[in-house]
Amino acid sequence: MDRYTRSHPRLSPVNGKPILPGFDGADMSSDAGLTLRREIERKAGLAGRHAACMVDPRDPAKVQHRLDDIIRAPIMMIAAGYEDGNDADSLRHDPGFKIALERAPKTGAALCSQPTISRMEICPIYVR
Repeated sequence: MDRYTRSHPRLSPVNGKPILPGFDGADMSSDAGLTLRREIERKAGLAGRHAACMVDPRDPAKVQHRLDDIIRAPIMMIAAGYEDGNDADSLRHDPGFKIALERAPKTGAALCSQPTISRMEICPIYVR
């Protein structure tokens, strides 16, 4: 007789809590594949490496979103099939996107808005 064991993929935790993919109908996102893309981005460090090459001209006292998070948001949106930052406002509270940007799905702060992404995209680039 064949025996099957249930296994869950190992995903990195967010705020010390494990990420467990499931299909029980709780808080959901249609972009659940972002948890796997998050793992790839974390291991490659794409947003962090890109942000490290730039000088952030913003006043540190007024910064709400780190530069690497502002870079990571459109990376995740494009990976999920969204063309540009226009959907950022509707996705900033999406549980899948919040997890992909290291925020708790229910209690974590909202992600950056479309204007924030646009300001980063048109900001003069200061390369280190």
